[in-house]
Amino acid sequence: MGALANQLPIGLSIAAVLLLIALGLTFTFGQMGVINMAHGEFIMAGAYTAYVVQGFTSQSFLIALPVAFAVAGLMGLLLEWSLIRRFYGRPLDTLLLTWGVSLVLQQLARDVFGAPNVQVSAPGWLVGGIDVLGVRLPYNRLFTVVLAAVCVVGVWLYLTRLPAGRRMRAVVQNRELAASSGIATGRVDRFTFLLGSGLAGVAGVALTLVGPVGPSLGTFYIVDAFLVVVAGGLGQLRGAVLAALALGFLNSYLEFWTDASLAKVLVFVAIIAFLQVRPQGMFVLKGRALV
Repeated sequence: MGALANQLPIGLSIAAVLLLIALGLTFTFGQMGVINMAHGEFIMAGAYTAYVVQGFTSQSFLIALPVAFAVAGLMGLLLEWSLIRRFYGRPLDTLLLTWGVSLVLQQLARDVFGAPNVQVSAPGWLVGGIDVLGVRLPYNRLFTVVLAAVCVVGVWLYLTRLPAGRRMRAVVQNRELAASSGIATGRVDRFTFLLGSGLAGVAGVALTLVGPVGPSLGTFYIVDAFLVVVAGGLGQLRGAVLAALALGFLNSYLEFWTDASLAKVLVFVAIIAFLQVRPQGMFVLKGRALV
Protein backbone atom coordinates (compact mmCIF):
# COMPACT_ATOMS: atom_id res chain seq x y z
CA MET A 1 0.00 0.00 0.00
CA GLY A 2 2.87 2.34 0.77
CA ALA A 3 4.38 1.77 -2.67
CA LEU A 4 1.01 2.40 -4.31
CA ALA A 5 0.56 5.61 -2.35
CA ASN A 6 4.01 6.81 -3.45
CA GLN A 7 2.87 6.52 -7.07
CA LEU A 8 0.33 9.30 -6.47
CA PRO A 9 2.80 12.22 -6.67
CA ILE A 10 4.49 10.58 -9.68
CA GLY A 11 1.17 10.26 -11.49
CA LEU A 12 0.21 13.80 -10.56
CA SER A 13 3.49 15.21 -11.87
CA ILE A 14 3.14 13.24 -15.14
CA ALA A 15 -0.37 14.64 -15.47
CA ALA A 16 0.91 18.17 -14.84
CA VAL A 17 3.57 17.86 -17.55
CA LEU A 18 1.07 16.41 -20.05
CA LEU A 19 -1.36 19.20 -19.22
CA LEU A 20 1.26 21.90 -19.78
CA ILE A 21 2.04 20.42 -23.18
CA ALA A 22 -1.60 19.82 -24.08
CA LEU A 23 -2.59 23.41 -23.22
CA GLY A 24 -0.67 24.58 -26.26
CA LEU A 25 -2.09 21.83 -28.47
CA THR A 26 -5.59 22.70 -27.29
CA PHE A 27 -5.20 25.94 -29.25
CA THR A 28 -3.15 24.88 -32.29
CA PHE A 29 -4.78 21.47 -32.80
CA GLY A 30 -8.01 21.40 -30.85
CA GLN A 31 -9.18 24.88 -31.85
CA MET A 32 -7.36 25.69 -35.10
CA GLY A 33 -7.31 22.24 -36.71
CA VAL A 34 -3.54 22.36 -37.31
CA ILE A 35 -1.71 19.09 -36.63
CA ASN A 36 1.54 20.63 -35.41
CA MET A 37 4.17 17.90 -35.16
CA ALA A 38 6.76 20.60 -34.41
CA HIS A 39 5.06 21.29 -31.05
CA GLY A 40 7.48 18.86 -29.44
CA GLU A 41 10.42 20.90 -30.72
CA PHE A 42 8.98 24.01 -29.06
CA ILE A 43 9.11 21.99 -25.83
CA MET A 44 12.73 21.18 -26.60
CA ALA A 45 13.43 24.88 -27.27
CA GLY A 46 12.03 25.79 -23.84
CA ALA A 47 14.21 23.17 -22.16
CA TYR A 48 17.35 24.35 -23.95
CA THR A 49 16.46 27.92 -23.01
CA ALA A 50 16.63 26.90 -19.36
CA TYR A 51 20.01 25.26 -20.05
CA VAL A 52 21.37 28.46 -21.63
CA VAL A 53 19.93 30.80 -19.00
CA GLN A 54 21.43 28.84 -16.09
CA GLY A 55 24.88 29.99 -17.19
CA PHE A 56 24.04 33.66 -16.59
CA THR A 57 22.31 33.97 -13.23
CA SER A 58 21.77 32.11 -9.96
CA GLN A 59 17.99 32.57 -10.28
CA SER A 60 18.04 30.95 -13.70
CA PHE A 61 15.02 28.70 -13.28
CA LEU A 62 12.47 31.42 -12.52
CA ILE A 63 13.92 33.65 -15.22
CA ALA A 64 13.88 30.79 -17.72
CA LEU A 65 10.09 30.43 -17.52
CA PRO A 66 9.15 33.77 -19.17
CA VAL A 67 12.21 33.64 -21.45
CA ALA A 68 11.25 30.14 -22.65
CA PHE A 69 7.68 31.32 -23.24
CA ALA A 70 8.99 34.17 -25.38
CA VAL A 71 11.48 32.02 -27.33
CA ALA A 72 9.04 29.19 -28.10
CA GLY A 73 6.20 31.65 -28.74
CA LEU A 74 8.25 33.58 -31.29
CA MET A 75 9.25 30.32 -32.98
CA GLY A 76 5.58 29.40 -33.25
CA LEU A 77 4.70 32.87 -34.53
CA LEU A 78 7.38 32.63 -37.21
CA LEU A 79 6.18 29.17 -38.23
CA GLU A 80 2.57 30.34 -38.53
CA TRP A 81 3.49 33.50 -40.46
CA SER A 82 5.89 31.86 -42.88
CA LEU A 83 4.26 28.49 -43.57
CA ILE A 84 1.14 27.36 -41.73
CA ARG A 85 -1.12 30.28 -42.68
CA ARG A 86 -1.00 28.96 -46.25
CA PHE A 87 -2.29 25.55 -45.16
CA TYR A 88 -5.34 26.27 -43.01
CA GLY A 89 -8.13 23.81 -43.71
CA ARG A 90 -5.64 21.16 -44.85
CA PRO A 91 -4.77 19.21 -41.67
CA LEU A 92 -2.87 16.38 -43.40
CA ASP A 93 -0.71 18.91 -45.21
CA THR A 94 0.06 20.67 -41.94
CA LEU A 95 1.04 17.29 -40.44
CA LEU A 96 3.61 16.63 -43.19
CA LEU A 97 4.80 20.22 -43.18
CA THR A 98 5.36 20.46 -39.43
CA TRP A 99 6.91 16.99 -39.29
CA GLY A 100 9.57 18.24 -41.70
CA VAL A 101 10.03 21.37 -39.59
CA SER A 102 10.46 19.20 -36.48
CA LEU A 103 13.26 17.22 -38.14
CA VAL A 104 15.00 20.44 -39.14
CA LEU A 105 14.74 21.83 -35.60
CA GLN A 106 16.07 18.60 -34.07
CA GLN A 107 19.09 18.69 -36.36
CA LEU A 108 19.61 22.37 -35.59
CA ALA A 109 19.65 21.55 -31.87
CA ARG A 110 22.27 18.84 -32.50
CA ASP A 111 24.42 21.30 -34.44
CA VAL A 112 24.20 23.99 -31.75
CA PHE A 113 24.22 21.98 -28.50
CA GLY A 114 25.57 18.61 -29.63
CA ALA A 115 23.92 15.21 -29.75
CA PRO A 116 24.55 14.15 -26.10
CA ASN A 117 21.98 15.12 -23.51
CA VAL A 118 22.68 18.03 -21.19
CA GLN A 119 21.55 18.58 -17.62
CA VAL A 120 19.82 21.60 -16.11
CA SER A 121 20.57 22.03 -12.42
CA ALA A 122 17.49 22.36 -10.24
CA PRO A 123 17.55 25.35 -7.84
CA GLY A 124 18.27 24.59 -4.21
CA TRP A 125 14.73 25.38 -3.08
CA LEU A 126 13.42 22.54 -5.26
CA VAL A 127 15.74 19.92 -3.79
CA GLY A 128 14.21 17.55 -1.25
CA GLY A 129 10.60 17.07 -0.31
CA ILE A 130 8.05 16.69 2.45
CA ASP A 131 6.21 13.70 3.90
CA VAL A 132 2.41 13.83 4.00
CA LEU A 133 0.60 10.85 5.55
CA GLY A 134 3.58 8.66 4.82
CA VAL A 135 3.82 9.74 1.17
CA ARG A 136 6.98 11.47 -0.03
CA LEU A 137 6.22 14.61 -2.06
CA PRO A 138 9.33 15.94 -3.86
CA TYR A 139 9.47 19.70 -4.18
CA ASN A 140 10.25 19.56 -7.91
CA ARG A 141 7.10 17.54 -8.63
CA LEU A 142 4.99 19.81 -6.44
CA PHE A 143 6.33 22.82 -8.31
CA THR A 144 5.37 21.23 -11.64
CA VAL A 145 1.82 20.68 -10.39
CA VAL A 146 1.54 24.27 -9.15
CA LEU A 147 2.95 25.60 -12.42
CA ALA A 148 0.39 23.62 -14.42
CA ALA A 149 -2.43 24.89 -12.20
CA VAL A 150 -1.30 28.50 -12.62
CA CYS A 151 -1.14 28.10 -16.41
CA VAL A 152 -4.63 26.55 -16.54
CA VAL A 153 -6.10 29.38 -14.48
CA GLY A 154 -4.30 31.94 -16.62
CA VAL A 155 -5.61 30.41 -19.86
CA TRP A 156 -9.14 30.23 -18.45
CA LEU A 157 -9.05 33.88 -17.38
CA TYR A 158 -7.68 34.88 -20.77
CA LEU A 159 -10.44 33.04 -22.65
CA THR A 160 -13.31 34.19 -20.45
CA ARG A 161 -12.34 37.62 -19.14
CA LEU A 162 -10.22 39.40 -21.77
CA PRO A 163 -11.47 40.79 -25.11
CA ALA A 164 -8.63 39.05 -26.97
CA GLY A 165 -9.68 35.71 -25.50
CA ARG A 166 -13.29 36.27 -26.51
CA ARG A 167 -12.17 37.12 -30.05
CA MET A 168 -10.21 33.87 -30.11
CA ARG A 169 -13.29 31.91 -29.05
CA ALA A 170 -15.37 33.67 -31.69
CA VAL A 171 -12.93 32.70 -34.45
CA VAL A 172 -12.90 29.11 -33.22
CA GLN A 173 -16.69 28.79 -33.17
CA ASN A 174 -17.39 30.50 -36.50
CA ARG A 175 -14.51 31.98 -38.48
CA GLU A 176 -16.65 33.43 -41.29
CA LEU A 177 -19.09 35.15 -38.94
CA ALA A 178 -16.22 36.49 -36.82
CA ALA A 179 -14.54 37.93 -39.92
CA SER A 180 -17.77 39.56 -41.09
CA SER A 181 -18.12 41.10 -37.62
CA GLY A 182 -14.83 42.93 -38.04
CA ILE A 183 -12.48 40.57 -36.19
CA ALA A 184 -9.03 40.30 -37.81
CA THR A 185 -8.92 36.51 -37.97
CA GLY A 186 -5.36 36.42 -39.31
CA ARG A 187 -4.10 38.40 -36.32
CA VAL A 188 -6.04 36.13 -33.96
CA ASP A 189 -4.49 33.07 -35.62
CA ARG A 190 -0.97 34.41 -35.18
CA PHE A 191 -1.48 35.28 -31.53
CA THR A 192 -3.13 31.91 -30.89
CA PHE A 193 -0.09 30.15 -32.29
CA LEU A 194 2.21 32.35 -30.22
CA LEU A 195 0.29 31.52 -27.04
CA GLY A 196 0.15 27.78 -27.71
CA SER A 197 3.83 27.57 -28.62
CA GLY A 198 4.84 29.67 -25.62
CA LEU A 199 3.04 27.28 -23.28
CA ALA A 200 5.03 24.44 -24.87
CA GLY A 201 8.20 26.33 -23.97
CA VAL A 202 7.07 26.58 -20.34
CA ALA A 203 6.43 22.82 -20.38
CA GLY A 204 10.00 22.33 -21.61
CA VAL A 205 11.37 24.20 -18.60
CA ALA A 206 9.26 22.02 -16.30
CA LEU A 207 10.64 18.88 -17.96
CA THR A 208 14.18 19.85 -16.98
CA LEU A 209 13.20 19.04 -13.39
CA VAL A 210 12.53 15.38 -14.18
CA GLY A 211 15.28 14.46 -16.64
CA PRO A 212 18.04 15.54 -19.02
CA VAL A 213 17.59 17.70 -22.10
CA GLY A 214 18.28 16.40 -25.59
CA PRO A 215 17.35 17.10 -29.23
CA SER A 216 14.65 14.39 -29.14
CA LEU A 217 13.05 15.53 -25.89
CA GLY A 218 9.76 16.62 -27.43
CA THR A 219 9.18 13.39 -29.33
CA PHE A 220 8.82 11.47 -26.06
CA TYR A 221 5.77 13.50 -25.03
CA ILE A 222 4.06 14.75 -28.18
CA VAL A 223 1.96 11.63 -28.82
CA ASP A 224 0.67 11.51 -25.24
CA ALA A 225 -0.18 15.21 -25.46
CA PHE A 226 -2.23 14.62 -28.62
CA LEU A 227 -4.03 11.81 -26.79
CA VAL A 228 -4.90 14.23 -23.98
CA VAL A 229 -6.43 16.72 -26.43
CA VAL A 230 -8.37 14.07 -28.36
CA ALA A 231 -9.64 12.23 -25.28
CA GLY A 232 -10.61 15.45 -23.53
CA GLY A 233 -12.44 16.85 -26.54
CA LEU A 234 -11.06 19.16 -29.22
CA GLY A 235 -10.67 22.68 -27.87
CA GLN A 236 -12.04 21.81 -24.42
CA LEU A 237 -9.94 23.15 -21.54
CA ARG A 238 -11.72 21.17 -18.81
CA GLY A 239 -11.51 18.04 -20.94
CA ALA A 240 -7.74 18.50 -21.29
CA VAL A 241 -7.40 18.80 -17.50
CA LEU A 242 -9.38 15.63 -16.80
CA ALA A 243 -7.74 13.65 -19.61
CA ALA A 244 -4.24 14.67 -18.44
CA LEU A 245 -5.05 13.51 -14.91
CA ALA A 246 -6.41 10.20 -16.19
CA LEU A 247 -3.42 9.53 -18.44
CA GLY A 248 -0.93 10.63 -15.79
CA PHE A 249 -2.23 8.26 -13.14
CA LEU A 250 -2.78 5.48 -15.68
CA ASN A 251 0.83 5.77 -16.86
CA SER A 252 2.16 5.87 -13.32
CA TYR A 253 0.35 2.80 -12.02
CA LEU A 254 0.72 0.72 -15.17
CA GLU A 255 4.49 1.33 -15.20
CA PHE A 256 4.56 0.32 -11.50
CA TRP A 257 2.85 -3.01 -12.23
CA THR A 258 4.47 -3.76 -15.60
CA ASP A 259 7.19 -1.80 -17.43
CA ALA A 260 7.40 1.41 -19.45
CA SER A 261 6.90 -0.17 -22.90
CA LEU A 262 3.96 -2.37 -21.93
CA ALA A 263 2.41 0.53 -20.01
CA LYS A 264 2.42 2.66 -23.18
CA VAL A 265 0.67 -0.11 -25.10
CA LEU A 266 -1.98 -0.49 -22.39
CA VAL A 267 -2.57 3.27 -22.30
CA PHE A 268 -3.11 3.31 -26.07
CA VAL A 269 -5.54 0.42 -25.77
CA ALA A 270 -7.44 2.23 -23.02
CA ILE A 271 -7.67 5.44 -25.09
CA ILE A 272 -8.85 3.53 -28.17
CA ALA A 273 -11.51 1.77 -26.10
CA PHE A 274 -12.64 5.09 -24.62
CA LEU A 275 -12.89 6.73 -28.05
CA GLN A 276 -15.03 3.85 -29.26
CA VAL A 277 -17.56 4.86 -26.62
CA ARG A 278 -17.10 8.63 -26.90
CA PRO A 279 -15.47 9.36 -30.28
CA GLN A 280 -15.67 13.14 -29.73
CA GLY A 281 -13.94 12.99 -26.34
CA MET A 282 -15.15 13.81 -22.85
CA PHE A 283 -16.65 17.17 -23.76
CA VAL A 284 -17.98 18.52 -27.05
CA LEU A 285 -18.30 22.14 -28.17
CA LYS A 286 -22.02 22.94 -28.11
CA GLY A 287 -23.60 24.57 -31.08
CA ARG A 288 -26.91 25.16 -32.80
CA ALA A 289 -28.15 23.43 -35.90
CA LEU A 290 -31.41 23.23 -37.81
CA VAL A 291 -31.40 19.42 -37.76
